[in-house]
This record gives sequence, C-alpha cells and structure tokens, in this order.
Amino acid sequence: MCKQSRGRTAYHSGLAAEDTVSRMYDRRGLVETRRRWRGKGGEIDLIFADGDTVVFVEVKKSRTHDRAAQMLSMRQQQRLCRAAEEYLGTQPRGSLTDARFDVALVDGYGNVEVIENGIMAA
Repeated sequence: MCKQSRGRTAYHSGLAAEDTVSRMYDRRGLVETRRRWRGKGGEIDLIFADGDTVVFVEVKKSRTHDRAAQMLSMRQQQRLCRAAEEYLGTQPRGSLTDARFDVALVDGYGNVEVIENGIMAA
C-alpha cells in the first residue's frame, strides 16, 4: 500500500472513529456544537455542550486502547490546551466557562473508552 493510500485510509478511519464517539456522547445527552474546530493553537476533534459545561474531546484510534493512548504526546496535549483556551475565549464567560477535556480511545473493533478529564493543563 502506498503512503498516500495509507494516509487516506487513516483519515477516513479517524472520521469514522469521531462519528462513533459523537454518537456515544449524543446517547449520553450531550450536544455536539463543533467538529474539527481549528484555531491558531491547533484543532480540537469534537466539542460538546453538557449543560453549561464545554466538553472538549480528543479522539485517538488504534488497534488497542493502550496503543491509542500512547499516541497522545505531551506536546500535543499542550497544543490542545492552547486551542481549548482560544475556543473558550469565544464563549460569553470566557475562561470562566466550566470545561473539561476528555480523551476518547477507539480500538480496532470500534469499542470506545472515554477518559474524562484525560488532558490536564500542562
């Protein structure tokens, strides 16, 4: 398989994982407000409203949940936190907005494991 084809496959696999995670949060009663939101600090995969709380979700997909978790580097976590801060700046309460950052791990079978508050401000 050529590099371009692998990249395309990974891209579509990531979109499918985001769809799976979005449906799971929807079943929990959260409302998706943004998908692949991009700011100067980076991109956030999914953003939900849980009442007055903004829930940022980073989706990681791999063969196993452990491998998916290992894909989230400290540097990426820092970029995600900067992007989340930028997004909160667009909200009426700004940085006073209640928020959390979850990590959704998707394995090769489509099983999802969510780690609430999985990313803490670095």
